[in-house]
Amino acid sequence: MLRQAKKEVSAIRNKSLFNIVGMLLSFIAIVILWLFFSFNSWTTHAGLTIFLFAIAVSTFMLYKSHQLIAKNDFTTDPNEFLNNLKSYQLSRFSLYSKIYWVYAIALSLGITLYFFEILAYFDLWAQCLIILFTFGWIVFCSTLVRKAVMKKEKERIALLIEKFERLGNQFKEPI
Repeated sequence: MLRQAKKEVSAIRNKSLFNIVGMLLSFIAIVILWLFFSFNSWTTHAGLTIFLFAIAVSTFMLYKSHQLIAKNDFTTDPNEFLNNLKSYQLSRFSLYSKIYWVYAIALSLGITLYFFEILAYFDLWAQCLIILFTFGWIVFCSTLVRKAVMKKEKERIALLIEKFERLGNQFKEPI
């Protein structure tokens, strides 16, 4: 049981790190775009600024959440780790429920401002297609994908908390 718990903790830590790295790569990609392309409109610069700010804040939140499960080993102090795991669960729920909407709104605003200049280079049919696809993708990710990820992660962490509570109870029981 301890081996299985260790494997699950490692998977959660790796997924958390993968999310942070993905956000950092997104941040870097947008900075490179901003540095190497000449944008004329203030709206494009404002949109990219909002993008970068939203990504930076979200990355920071992901990092703070990651610190809750990465900073200590569950074999040295299982109770502290269990408390950190419960805090991690709450922070992830907050991230997916409340903070996510701020992130989605900021990205939508950033995209809208960015599109003022960029879409001018496309034909009307391409503009419509790009706008429909972009906001369709945001709606899809905000509804179906977010709920599925939330449910899966909530179940996974709850199961892990249950395993650690059972492990802790086994060590407390007299032999």
